[in-house]
Amino acid sequence: MEGATTLSELLRFARSRLTVPYIDDPALEARMIVEHFSGASRAEAISSPNRLIPAEALAAIDAALRRRLAHEPVHRIFGHREFYGLDLLLSPETLEPRPDTETLVETMLPVISETVARKGECRILDLGTGTGAIALALLSEVERALATGVDISEDALETAALNAGRVGLGERFTPLRSDWFANIFERFDAIVSNPPYIPAKHIDNLQADVRDFDPRRALDGGEDGLDAYRLISEGAHRCLAAGGTIGVEIGYDQKDAVTGIFQRAGYRLIKAVRDIAGNDRVLMFQESRPEDA
Repeated sequence: MEGATTLSELLRFARSRLTVPYIDDPALEARMIVEHFSGASRAEAISSPNRLIPAEALAAIDAALRRRLAHEPVHRIFGHREFYGLDLLLSPETLEPRPDTETLVETMLPVISETVARKGECRILDLGTGTGAIALALLSEVERALATGVDISEDALETAALNAGRVGLGERFTPLRSDWFANIFERFDAIVSNPPYIPAKHIDNLQADVRDFDPRRALDGGEDGLDAYRLISEGAHRCLAAGGTIGVEIGYDQKDAVTGIFQRAGYRLIKAVRDIAGNDRVLMFQESRPEDA
């Protein structure tokens, strides 16, 4: 891109650059990048196609296109992503929140709301909180809910705390550094988690956008992808309040295996939910009652 460049020319150029096999929708991503760095709106692309783009914006767009062609996801380039209507900052040690995980939020919301109606509040523990996406989405929908976001990464906790402040939920969100339940000494009405669930041997075969940019610790579920579910099912008993609920995201083929892990630990499956693509995505458990044994 040299000399004076109009908005329409820039959009065509960016789409051409991003027309490569590993980008599913080059037109969409081109528009996102151009809009982000030029400040132009979607409406302006139609109403003012001949608007000239300043040189500094052209340089920023060119740099962003280079990063995208090196497989860096668009939202990583931007440094933030929307999740459940919340604009959340990303950082190197946070998983990029994705729409599939909104299924976990939707599944847990009725439980959180019912608990608030019954007890006056609902205490939520978000294991592996990352950006804080799950906890903050739940808090944004239920006013008297409180959440503790646990992560082993200081970077992730700093990011989650910043996000809580950005969306006006800082007073109801507490970041806590802990290796799973190690530093948890209270009980919660709900435990939620999108844990690492990719088998270690499969990580190198993931798309470069995920493999090279999401933190490996947030992906690697151990040899069979199920290590985190074992840890959660074994440690939750001392941290889950009576009648409390556990909600976890799972891989598309892990429903039976994860259900078995929790059942052996003394939990019963109360709900299984598929995502918008029709894949098994969320499982909800409660401690087994005597009559369930």
